[in-house]
Order: sequence, then C-alpha cells, then structure tokens
Amino acid sequence: MTYEAFTSSLAGSTPPAGINPILTALWHDGNDDWEQAHNIAQHKEGTKAYDRLHAYLHRKEGDEWNAGYWYRRAGTPVFKGTLQAEWEALVKENL
Repeated sequence: MTYEAFTSSLAGSTPPAGINPILTALWHDGNDDWEQAHNIAQHKEGTKAYDRLHAYLHRKEGDEWNAGYWYRRAGTPVFKGTLQAEWEALVKENL
C-alpha cells in the first residue's frame, strides 16, 4: 500500500483490510477516533513501535508529560514537527 492509497482510505468507513495494527490505529486517529487509536497503542505496551504510537497520541492529546514518558520508552526523541508531520512520518514508517 502506498501513502497516497492509505490517506485516500480515510474517506472510507473502515480501515483497509490486511494493514498492521499500528496503521489501523493511525487510520482511526486520521478519522478523529483518538480513543480507538489509543486502545490499539495500549494493546502492546513495551513494544517500541506501539510505545512510539502511544507517544504521538498523548502529544496530540496535549499531555506533554505522558508523551515524553512514551517517547523515552520507545527510545526516540520527542518529535519537533507538527502533529500532522508526525502522523505522516508514522504512517510512512509503518507502511
């Protein structure tokens, strides 16, 4: 799947079949369903990719302290760009 196909799928009513759970979470987040995305992030806490997703979601929520915790758990620096840029980077990393 390409980035363009993924973003086009946001107009649909369900995530594309066969994508990995992190992309599913990002699809839900892209459709303003933060809660569903967060549920997926919590599913595999302690896994770097899920912790990275968790960091982004808490940053988006405005909880900088909690976001920082999850960035540290993921072993990555706090993202310095916009939330949209971080979402795009996460999608591209997980395609």
